[in-house]
Amino acid sequence: MKNIILDVDGTLWDTTEVVAEAWNKAISEVGGTAAVVTSSILKKEFGKPMDVIANNLFYDASEQKRELILEQCCKYEHDILSERTDNLLFPDVKETIEKLSEKCRLFIVSNCQSGYIELFMEKAGIEKYITDYECFGDTGKSKGENIRLVIERNHLDDVIYVGDTQGDYEATVFAGIPFVFAKYGFGSVEAPYLAIDGIKELLGLC
Repeated sequence: MKNIILDVDGTLWDTTEVVAEAWNKAISEVGGTAAVVTSSILKKEFGKPMDVIANNLFYDASEQKRELILEQCCKYEHDILSERTDNLLFPDVKETIEKLSEKCRLFIVSNCQSGYIELFMEKAGIEKYITDYECFGDTGKSKGENIRLVIERNHLDDVIYVGDTQGDYEATVFAGIPFVFAKYGFGSVEAPYLAIDGIKELLGLC
């Protein structure tokens, strides 16, 4: 395998406890919804576009309030993740990415907000190993469309996507590439091309 595109949340790290703290602060300040966010709730929502998550969690708020809450959630999320010094990565992530980069090109595609992938790469110390990345917040496109965008932009063939949810799998079907299911992540997938119990197993694919 010459090219690997990676998901972030549930595949490379788990920020749900930290993000829940930030989002509840935002919800409390903005108001307009009775929603309370927990780590387990976020694990079911992460992987979906940000506007979909807002609609799911803040369904009792007006559209204007939902936008304000989500904007503040993203701000506090970025702030708290920037400040945290504890390691939120899944086991062996940084070491595996470093070794994978010696054999193949690495990319990231996520449904996250703008700036999140950059923050993740900085916190993980992997910026130099990632060739290109794309997200919903920058393009407004679905994950499948963003996968295609990265493939076309970098003229990729022989490529897989590694993720942890059914939505990730459906995005790869749309993009027409094989899906590798990270079983240790947040979701479940019915028919992956391949499943891994830990990220180190990707080393056997290059």
